[in-house]
Amino acid sequence: MADQQGGAPQQEDASARPNIIPGVKHVIAISSGKGGVGKSTVAVNLAVALSLNGAKVGLLDADIYGPNIPMMMGVEKTPEQQDGKITPAESHGVKLISMGFFVPEDTAVVWRGPMVHTAIQQLFRDVLWGELDYLLIDLPPGTGDAQLTLTQLVPLAGAVTVTTPQEVALHDVRKGMMMFQKVNVPLLGIVENMSFYLCGHCGERTEIFSHGGGERAAEKLGIPFLGRVPIDPAIRIGGDTGNPIVIANPDSPQAKAFREIAAKLAAALQTGGAGAAKSRIESLLQKIKRPATGH
Repeated sequence: MADQQGGAPQQEDASARPNIIPGVKHVIAISSGKGGVGKSTVAVNLAVALSLNGAKVGLLDADIYGPNIPMMMGVEKTPEQQDGKITPAESHGVKLISMGFFVPEDTAVVWRGPMVHTAIQQLFRDVLWGELDYLLIDLPPGTGDAQLTLTQLVPLAGAVTVTTPQEVALHDVRKGMMMFQKVNVPLLGIVENMSFYLCGHCGERTEIFSHGGGERAAEKLGIPFLGRVPIDPAIRIGGDTGNPIVIANPDSPQAKAFREIAAKLAAALQTGGAGAAKSRIESLLQKIKRPATGH
């Protein structure tokens, strides 16, 4: 809320709020400054990668206007109700919920802020999440009602921002990061998606959308750079078929990138924050082995 003199909103510590999902250890926002950078793809593959490493993981699709998580996780059946609560769907070892389950596929969601707030609140309060190590929240792009609602409802362990290397995307990243900083949400790091194209025949690397922008933005903001994910048609196919690449092709460079980013994210949370994790990240990555393809 702005002060009486019309100044900037007062800062409020998100971690100090009551937890409406007490069985969840870490709530992580997956955000982006603009659309089209592959935020949902990153959220899906990180969730599955964490699950493959033995964690109990949930994925909440808070992109009210464009919910794609059910398709990307290969789930069509609407979740069931139990004692007035919703039992989340499950796919690839991940519990998930989305407005996409409750809105007809060909129906546009045309809601104002209060309705968005109510919908997201219900996705937390009315869902039987149970005990989870991580609950990843796939946010809509930008800094609108859904982002503000999330920071008001639950104590966030931190936020991850997804970008592509070009400067126009990075400009929006900085705005999004500043929004989380204003409400004292820890910045866990930046993921650079569609970072480069690696030819499957000759191995030549092509920087389609420039190079190194995500890393430069992370350095400028003083937060970790979690990694870069190469662009590849297989990632798109996995999203269309509900078979994420960390499952469909675990030996690919793209799957390896997602697993390494998931390991960095886990390290940051285990050590109490992004800054404390920096000294452990490299040693942890050296120990990563190819995960099993199931539980």
